Amino acid sequence: MSSYKRIQVAMAMQETGLVPLFYNHDGEICKNVISACHAGGARVFEFTNRGDFAHEVFSEVKKWAADNCPGMMIGAGSVADAPTAAIFMQMGADFIVSPVLNPEVARICNRRKVLWIPGCGTLTEISQAEELGAEIVKIFPGNAVGGPSFVKAVKGPCPWTTIMPTGGVDPSEENLKKWFDAGVACVGMGSALITEKIVKAGDWDSLTTTVNNTLDTIKKIRPAAS
Repeated sequence: MSSYKRIQVAMAMQETGLVPLFYNHDGEICKNVISACHAGGARVFEFTNRGDFAHEVFSEVKKWAADNCPGMMIGAGSVADAPTAAIFMQMGADFIVSPVLNPEVARICNRRKVLWIPGCGTLTEISQAEELGAEIVKIFPGNAVGGPSFVKAVKGPCPWTTIMPTGGVDPSEENLKKWFDAGVACVGMGSALITEKIVKAGDWDSLTTTVNNTLDTIKKIRPAAS
């Protein structure tokens, strides 16, 4: 079961403003990535369910992180259905992220009081997700559904909505400022942050620096009201 209450995870996402996301079939690579992100100041990490036996890699990594990355909240992403959500929750997922809005995933996560973040592409989907108890909604894919302008449009009539875009976000100050000025609470970032070059080279120190710099940029540009 999750090591954290769902409100703790939601608050950590909003306080740091960044959720790195990554998958690799090699557990050791995942451990190095998580360790580097943790050293850089990240406190929430999304392990994406993208390959065969991904749940086994997640289980290995989650147990390891409990002893080696104190305070790191690790959830599972790319979870499209309730049975898959149940598997990852049984292995200790601190939150569940879905690429779609699936009420069955909401129900099973709510039953265990685990934070559930659904992928939404319209205001109607966002409203339905909130009715199902979503504290945070993921705009996915971020750029394809309208980018920062879409977020700003949603926040106009629905200022209570808490949004995390994934897809189309990169660590540059220019890009981050557009998203946070539009009203996002946090951003999900995968290959733009944890680049293929870094992973192939095993340059974990570089990843730590990138994560730290990204968090500093978010603190700098984030509106005071966020």
